[in-house]
Amino acid sequence: MTDAQITPAAEDEGDVAADYIEELLDICDLDGDIDIETSGDRTHLSVTASSDSNLRILANPEAVAALQELTRLAVQVRTGEFSRLILDVGGSRAVRQQQLAQRVDAALAALDKGAAQYDFEPMSSYERKLVHDLAAERGLVSRSEGEGRDRHTVLTRD
Repeated sequence: MTDAQITPAAEDEGDVAADYIEELLDICDLDGDIDIETSGDRTHLSVTASSDSNLRILANPEAVAALQELTRLAVQVRTGEFSRLILDVGGSRAVRQQQLAQRVDAALAALDKGAAQYDFEPMSSYERKLVHDLAAERGLVSRSEGEGRDRHTVLTRD
């Protein structure tokens, strides 16, 4: 993607988010390198470190989700704009995607055995999007149900 396709707001969002994460890492005395990727209006921030780093403390999916929300709030306060930032710490997003792929495969097996539908636990919109994409790849139909914190994905054959 060329710089002309990246919105100025997205660049600002990445810089503000990186500054926030860097301060947090310093306060917590955690090691990590921050990479910023911007695609259109979505900013992806990755925090990585060597395998012997203490960064793994934050790589738990729940911790990453909470840290992402805090970072989004910090960006919104600083820029006055809604933030759609995606945060990855220590490869946690790839691990979570693999876990969700295994869950979709389990759903497929359950549906093959005659289950009418397969309900996932409530999850973030990002994770629901991953499940929708994984389900589509496997020929399943997916929909989101519920409101707020109860919003979850349901998979069916048709």
